[in-house]
Amino acid sequence: MRKFGVLAATIFITILTAGVYGILHDQVTYSISPEYFTKFKYRQFGFEPAWFNGHRQTVAVIGFLATWWVGLWIGLLVGLTGLIYPDHHIMKKRIASAIKIVFVTAVIFGLIGFLQGRYSLIETGVHWWFPEDLIDKNNFIIVGSIYNYSYLGGIIGLIIGIAYMFRGYSNEKRKQQSIKASPLP
Repeated sequence: MRKFGVLAATIFITILTAGVYGILHDQVTYSISPEYFTKFKYRQFGFEPAWFNGHRQTVAVIGFLATWWVGLWIGLLVGLTGLIYPDHHIMKKRIASAIKIVFVTAVIFGLIGFLQGRYSLIETGVHWWFPEDLIDKNNFIIVGSIYNYSYLGGIIGLIIGIAYMFRGYSNEKRKQQSIKASPLP
């Protein structure tokens, strides 16, 4: 029964963690391209900055809403994978490590997205929709690239995190089998 408590806590924690990640992510990307939000994300979410007392607060709400659901999926998939462990203590430890892997990978991919946008996509161009009244197309492209790579990093991090958990399970099982097979002194 404790394992299901760990599963529920994992889902809750990953939703909050992803939401906070989204808030911070969007504060940084707003600094790079306010237009990405005022001319794209606001329209996408149907928001007006006056609703949340200014741009930064509106961007924070958008950041949370754009990522909490990713945390739900991360929590579900990592948490359910954690049920393979026989002990809730090991389960918690492996889940925590897997979640760190997911978020670190997302951050690294976001940085790669910045570099790709800044040093390649601006030069080669993209086939994205752009608002007609867009003034700073280059920074809009950079932020779009950061967004795309961050989501990709979350997916790749999730795969790596789950693989890490299965490998840890195999190692634990192998260790237990070798303990059982070794003769007592």
